[in-house]
Amino acid sequence: MRFTLNGKRAEVRAHPMARLLDVLREICQLTGTKEGCGEGECGACTVLVDGLPVNSCLVPFAQVDGARVVTIEGLNGKHPLQHMFVEHGGAQCGICTPGMIMAAVALGPKPSLEEMQDGLAGNLCRCTGYSAIYRSIRAATKAKKVVRTFRSARSAGSGRKKR
Repeated sequence: MRFTLNGKRAEVRAHPMARLLDVLREICQLTGTKEGCGEGECGACTVLVDGLPVNSCLVPFAQVDGARVVTIEGLNGKHPLQHMFVEHGGAQCGICTPGMIMAAVALGPKPSLEEMQDGLAGNLCRCTGYSAIYRSIRAATKAKKVVRTFRSARSAGSGRKKR
């Protein structure tokens, strides 16, 4: 299947019903996306597909044919959210962090507290409580160039052809 992965065209051979999570981790060797529950309940495996957060443990690989997929690796360690999660204690054990950051990227550049709560409702963290996570997101929104950074992360590899 052909799709855009972290801004680059990719062609990957895998069973169409393989979980996107497994394809990313095992075939593409992108292990930043974590498996928590394997049932779509925890959000640890969140990635962006065409700019929207999805639980990659529930997505058959066939569904990303022609799509834009962005994983935590696609942020290249340079996104303000990544830095602020570390600086403000939003990252603790690390299992939920990649999925939490990807869900937060999908919120856009200036989410309200209510939008953060709604947008992260499908992402569970057993370490921090959520105040440190919300504080990290709020701090990232104040970082320079944040609007451009959020937009580029959400639309990495844009140019998908409509069918």
